[in-house]
Amino acid sequence: MQSTLEQLFPRLRRFPDVEAANLQAWDATDRLLLDTAAELRASGVIAPGTRTAVVGDRYGALTLGLLALGRDNGTPGMQAGTVRVHEDLVTGERALRHNAEAVGITKGFDQLPLDAALDGAGLVLLQLPRSLAELDEIADAVARHAAPGVVLLAGGRVKHMSLGMNAVLERYFGEVQPQLARQKSRILLARAPKAVAAAPPFPVTERNAELDLTVCARGAVFSGTGLDIGTRFLLEFLPEMPAVRHAVDLGCGTGILAAMYARSHPDARVIATDRSAAAVESARETARANGLDAQIDVLQDDAMSTLPDAGAGLVLLNPPFHLGAAVHAGAGLKLIEAAARVLAPGGELWTVFNSHLQYRPALERLVGPTREVGRNAKFTVTASVRTARP
Repeated sequence: MQSTLEQLFPRLRRFPDVEAANLQAWDATDRLLLDTAAELRASGVIAPGTRTAVVGDRYGALTLGLLALGRDNGTPGMQAGTVRVHEDLVTGERALRHNAEAVGITKGFDQLPLDAALDGAGLVLLQLPRSLAELDEIADAVARHAAPGVVLLAGGRVKHMSLGMNAVLERYFGEVQPQLARQKSRILLARAPKAVAAAPPFPVTERNAELDLTVCARGAVFSGTGLDIGTRFLLEFLPEMPAVRHAVDLGCGTGILAAMYARSHPDARVIATDRSAAAVESARETARANGLDAQIDVLQDDAMSTLPDAGAGLVLLNPPFHLGAAVHAGAGLKLIEAAARVLAPGGELWTVFNSHLQYRPALERLVGPTREVGRNAKFTVTASVRTARP
């Protein structure tokens, strides 16, 4: 088994996500999950032919690892079969397909929404999310849609795991057994799903009195129904933003920026876009809850890759400063570069960012003349004007 994975993993890339020398497409948790699944199959705990689902496969290591081990005749207890996969991020979906093509495993997996991926599954492999709310939604879906005898293997890096994760799983499963740690990763094995409520717990809907706005959120969305402090600061300058016909909320999350701009500019069409399926579903529900769905279009995409050049008059951006667990400016730079492509000459990019990240030189270089609109103890807001293309 080790030789199979050792041959596979180095061939995997993060593309189209940000790539760097200190970032890789797999980790020790992927290996531990695959090893544990093989042991359960070999011992008979997981019967041959059991439907398998993978949730949170970041770049395809779990899915392709299962299939590679399944076609390796020298590996006991594993067998080939269709793996049902759910990835929240479109970058993860595309990375899996790119990596599958690169390693020659183009069949044997289906990429599906969460409920469909889990339908009837007897074994579920999960890369634990950082958010307890996201874990809550996933655990509910496993208990709701998987087979009654399902075994859930939820793995993560020990430094990112908490007792709160055990508590979430214990709400949905009769047995939750932490396994021994290995290479700073650990698995929580859960089985015996409990009865669930008639309605799923997500999306959550809450009225934000400060904004007079109803906000809807799936479990995986950053800040849930709350107002992120960076977004709050950017919204202070909403009256100063230009009135345009076509605007984009890039990295929209729950769609608060899109909704607030659309409400204050009723003649504008706004695209709310994010790479997260949970985010675009949340933004769609937020727009609908506030009667703005006819004005706001939602789009799951990677850095606006499907939008035309020079089509937008305004882009609003509160860029992330994490790539998974790593603090990295690459994600924000990728979005700034994308905004430069999508903006029409004279169009503006309004950005809020942690001041220590010092994005202004990149904004000047990639977009155009940039002015500081506001600054507080933590954040800077800038407005960049797209220069004419040669």
